[in-house]
Amino acid sequence: MKHNLLIVVMFIFSTYHAQSCKYTFIGEVTDFHDGSPMSGATVHIESLNRYTTADINGKFSIKNLCNGKLILVISHVGCETNRIEIDIIGDTFKKIDMEHHLEELDEVSLRNKGTKTTKTAQETVIKDDVLERYSSLSLGDALKEVPGVSSINTGNTIVKPMINGLHSSRILILNNSVRLQDQEWGIEHAPNIDINSANQISVIKGAGALAYGGDAIGGVVVIKPSKIVQKDTLFGRTILGAQTNGRGYNISSTLNKNYSSGWFTQLQGSYRKNGDFHAPDYNLTNTGLDSKGFSARFGKTAFQSGFEAYYSYLNNEIGILSASHIGSVFDLKRAINTGQPTVIKDFSYDINAPKQDITHHLAKASYYKRFSNFGKVTFQYDYQNNRRLEFDVRIGDRKNTPAIDLTLQTHTILADLNLDANLNRKFNFGIMGRYQDNFANPDTGVRRLIPDYDKYDFGVYTTTEWRIKNDLVVDTGIRYDFNRIDAKKYYRKSRWEERGYDDDFSDIIIEELPTQYLTNPIFDYHNLSASVGAKFYLNDKSYVIGNYALSSRPPNPSELFSDGLHHSAARFELGDLRFDKEVSNRVSASYNYNTPKFNLSAEIFYNKIEDFIYLIPFDFISTIRGPFPFWEYQQANTELYGIDINATYNLTNNWQLQNRTSFIRGYDLENHIPLIEMPPFNTMNQVTYKNTTWHNFSASLKSEWVSEQNEYPDFNFEVTDQLTGEKCEIDISTPPPAYHLLHFYSEATFNLSEKTSLNVSFGINNLLDTSYRNYLNQLRYFADDLGRNVTLQIQLNY
Repeated sequence: MKHNLLIVVMFIFSTYHAQSCKYTFIGEVTDFHDGSPMSGATVHIESLNRYTTADINGKFSIKNLCNGKLILVISHVGCETNRIEIDIIGDTFKKIDMEHHLEELDEVSLRNKGTKTTKTAQETVIKDDVLERYSSLSLGDALKEVPGVSSINTGNTIVKPMINGLHSSRILILNNSVRLQDQEWGIEHAPNIDINSANQISVIKGAGALAYGGDAIGGVVVIKPSKIVQKDTLFGRTILGAQTNGRGYNISSTLNKNYSSGWFTQLQGSYRKNGDFHAPDYNLTNTGLDSKGFSARFGKTAFQSGFEAYYSYLNNEIGILSASHIGSVFDLKRAINTGQPTVIKDFSYDINAPKQDITHHLAKASYYKRFSNFGKVTFQYDYQNNRRLEFDVRIGDRKNTPAIDLTLQTHTILADLNLDANLNRKFNFGIMGRYQDNFANPDTGVRRLIPDYDKYDFGVYTTTEWRIKNDLVVDTGIRYDFNRIDAKKYYRKSRWEERGYDDDFSDIIIEELPTQYLTNPIFDYHNLSASVGAKFYLNDKSYVIGNYALSSRPPNPSELFSDGLHHSAARFELGDLRFDKEVSNRVSASYNYNTPKFNLSAEIFYNKIEDFIYLIPFDFISTIRGPFPFWEYQQANTELYGIDINATYNLTNNWQLQNRTSFIRGYDLENHIPLIEMPPFNTMNQVTYKNTTWHNFSASLKSEWVSEQNEYPDFNFEVTDQLTGEKCEIDISTPPPAYHLLHFYSEATFNLSEKTSLNVSFGINNLLDTSYRNYLNQLRYFADDLGRNVTLQIQLNY
């Protein structure tokens, strides 16, 4: 009886099982963005090891299925492979969205330098293989790889990027989608960026990316971390470097852990130490650097949604050439006439005053969500804390007290909507709110150069990209920004009346003291920015780009409120409360020709800037220490124009020639004089040998020629020596002569295992140990630039 019952149960089960494997699954593969059918998509039924293909309507069917789990792997040309799990409960239908990447394929530079941010602006991408060479240097040094980008320096460790003659707050720097806020006003304020945390850098000349800001009159620098790979993997790299000049050493290490589910973690840290650098003929005393950096990323990335949390820390202690600390303009005159530093000591790793000590914290949280047949929504919050200490040479109880002590805190909220359902016509909308608080410590014993202030920013923008034809792309955008600065500042009564503020700003006085006024200046600025650009493909080898950008920049706190001795610059600086916003109208065009043998990029631009604010030497001011140089911010209508050329020619499979040439001119149209501190004509020629069959070996010799700047304003002034009664002319305008430098670089990569490689690089900068002075180096009055520097770097990829 028991056996009969068992037979019946088994019969019923087998009958049910046979009936349950007669179901059909029907799938429809569509484009996520616009819902169009993805005909020809390949469908692999992983659990059954069967294949099928979607028809012209994007549909496919799988018959004779049982209830349960069905795993499908769907692929299509131009799409990311999609692996999905489906529950079969009877006959089942499911619509499957695929992400199509035609838009990303279009954005890849024809010269294979990486993914571009914008199609119609003048943009150059620097990839990680180039950035790795600059592990021991700064962001400003690396950006010189881009034609038209130079730097304005205070020595060799404070390097500030300059794009087509413009720098500081006219250049917007984004680090992992966060706009850098680090008191970028002064020339001697270098960006607080650890270049070892960057995987790719894009340089956009002019205001070609309105989503980032409307005040980027000079351009935008976009720093991107490594792209997250949705794959179960653990990898990293460690870089060790050493250099003879400054007896420096550096280490950087990055570790990445990714999962196929989209979860990821990245840790990165770096340390760099340099002692006194040296010129060809003498030591540059107190020019060392101690730099520590750390960053961490964590989150989950997937096509439809994801989030990221990011934190970075950077601390730089920077020595400033001892000889640049002057007691009066007579010290400056002696330094110029002597031709070498007045202070030369033996090599040391010690960093003494004058010096800077800057600490920067950045924290970011972001989230995005994609919606089918609609687009992508992104939210972001970021916080930055920047502490800047500037130490003057002081004695007594305040020997170790900074002369300038500023803390800048910034909170920013962003929301962005990208409508990309129609790949031929995309729209982007965004809104931004920001609050910033600057605190100037009053306990320094020195009159505060920059006051306490609160700053409020609000921005809204829209951009559109329109593919009119296969060979023509047009994008346009418009942005509105509101800025408010609410400050509290003390003015000496004598200065207040001298500037005529008693007539124009008497209503902002909130307290009168015996010798000073406490004022509450509040300024509101309404800024409108716009851009339009077009990219037209002449044929499969060449294209042209035309671009017009209107941008406006409100004056920064330094330009408005400076009133005192800027110790790290050894000069008095004076701002003006009457300044209006700058308005830039920039027109540019470029021609690009690309073949396997020859590549050419030629860019021209014209930029007319109304109410351009710039700092010029004006006179001298008497102090108890003697007369000091007196620099004043002024405003005038100006024009800048120039051309940038980048060309490479492959002589053979192993030999390549490259040329980068930049020419720029800038003029004050009201006073009919050249603008101060414009880059002179420069050209770089490089010959490179590559042998990919021998450990991917390469060696290059670079020739760098910088001409003498023959277009400059004459701001020399006379001062009378109170002891002798003699008049002395202080020549601070005449540029140094032209110079020519040779640089050598070589590298090879050795595969240690299937997943481990060792890259070894060797270089010599200033190969001939040439003595020279750079016109754009603020310390050129006191010393020559760096002499020969031999570098060795080892990179382990694992």
